[in-house]
Amino acid sequence: MSFLSVHHISYLEADNCTVNNLSFSQTKQEKLAIAGETGSGKSTLLKMIAGLLPPVSGAIQFMGKRVLGPDERLIAGEPGIAYLSQQYELRNNYYVSELLDMANKLDQDKANHIYEVCRIVDFLNRKTNQLSGGERQRIALARILVTAPSLLLLDEPFSNLDFIHRDIIKSILNQVSGELNITCLMVAHDAPDLLAWADRVIVLKKGEIVQIGTPQEIYISPVNTYVAGLFGDYNLFDQSHDIIQQLAKPSGNNELLLIRPESLMAVNESSPHFLKGTLRAIDFKGNGYCLKIQVGADLIKLYCLKHSYAIGDMVYIGLAAGGHCWIKN
Repeated sequence: MSFLSVHHISYLEADNCTVNNLSFSQTKQEKLAIAGETGSGKSTLLKMIAGLLPPVSGAIQFMGKRVLGPDERLIAGEPGIAYLSQQYELRNNYYVSELLDMANKLDQDKANHIYEVCRIVDFLNRKTNQLSGGERQRIALARILVTAPSLLLLDEPFSNLDFIHRDIIKSILNQVSGELNITCLMVAHDAPDLLAWADRVIVLKKGEIVQIGTPQEIYISPVNTYVAGLFGDYNLFDQSHDIIQQLAKPSGNNELLLIRPESLMAVNESSPHFLKGTLRAIDFKGNGYCLKIQVGADLIKLYCLKHSYAIGDMVYIGLAAGGHCWIKN
């Protein structure tokens, strides 16, 4: 029996199919992430799993029982499933301790441990309108954790947070998954955060599943340019390009060669296989540089930790072993 099973569910909104015949499952303690462009159906999917929206077809099973929609319960929401929305939904002018006490289903020692995990002990005697956005999010998270859920649904938990608060939320979620033994399903836009956190990723486009795989599979071997573009920069070449002849064997099919910028490297002129081009731009990325190199009609992106080039220099480009994949045209 799967911990969570989604069977051929669909959802219509204003006569448009925002989720179309989706099926997947999640095991207990698996960190599952949902990725996709804005409007791909991610948040709608989470709300159906939480029992806040009714699918027009299909069914959702949670721990062996069907998730009931809002029209089947007096109070919408599936027991055992907690949903953290992007709005946090905290009442104004309440003391934090009051809101938490109203939601708490745990003994006080366990509740206090959750407050420590969520880094909110110092906020308990403050009012909600005295908190920053990052602090409010942690309070909202603690409030649903003290309801003792088995499954936590997270809708864009890193959005609108600065680097410091985003790092705090990452640390908290790692403790929620491991130390508190709560299974998590996350929707996120930020590729580095999502790839570092997830055990498995589901990519949606227009309400349909495009690809399912580990973060490594999704990043290194995307099925198309849509998936590739969600998770970072890439270079794309057809079979006639010089890079195919110089750096990679042709696939023999009508496919395109996709290369991530970090899989290219600047080499010296004596290397056996290289392309040469003219450096047009240098973008500092904080943890390295993106060199933009003109090769014929193409502007190729190459990532490096350091360099000694100047705009207009000739750059010789090599390909790291295994640093490319073929995708359908």
